[in-house]
Amino acid sequence: MTSITATNVTKSFSLLTQQDTPVLRGVSLQIANGDFLALVGPSGAGKSTFLHILGTLDAPDSGEILYTFDKTTYKSRDITPQELSSVRNTHIGFVFQFHHLLPEFTAIENVMMPLLIAGESFGDARKKAAERLLTVGMEHRAEHKPMELSGGEQQRIAIARALINNPSILFADEPTGNLDSANTEKILALLNDIRAAHNLTMIIATHSTDVASAAKRIITMRDGRIV
Repeated sequence: MTSITATNVTKSFSLLTQQDTPVLRGVSLQIANGDFLALVGPSGAGKSTFLHILGTLDAPDSGEILYTFDKTTYKSRDITPQELSSVRNTHIGFVFQFHHLLPEFTAIENVMMPLLIAGESFGDARKKAAERLLTVGMEHRAEHKPMELSGGEQQRIAIARALINNPSILFADEPTGNLDSANTEKILALLNDIRAAHNLTMIIATHSTDVASAAKRIITMRDGRIV
């Protein structure tokens, strides 16, 4: 079972020429196992910052986040760097607007990378990566490098990479932001199919009402708050 509870999360960023700029102003949210949640709002609302904090890619200035994975609960205030790394590698997948594929490696090598970094053998990593490419319909592009792939294909490879460790929860930050409407529909359908098949908890940050409409719950943010 997976759950996340955020309580009074705040975050500010410092600019060289200005005082601290508040981005999150006491945000609280509960995410249950199997949720499909969309964070929506205009640019600057704080949705991507909140998503990154929930996904352990950033830390809040104040407030607390409780993570429960497999009946073990972790507090954001108390978690050690080693525990944080283990949680992120074991339970969390992330898909970004920009796919961040390594240009010198093939599609299957990009998908393998998290497993190789974790110390898995090359053979086992390649086998699992091939299975994930099949999941996203990209098995026929396994030996192609990113520059040989379309934008939609690159994003499918990035999704396969995010799923390689069988995460409990998938975070997606504007996952269709660089895609045309046809590819947007395909990626959304793929994410929904994967979520249902693997009972994934999924959180998407987006400014697109079309993308948000695919979610079960829509959370609107404005000026660093949930409205």
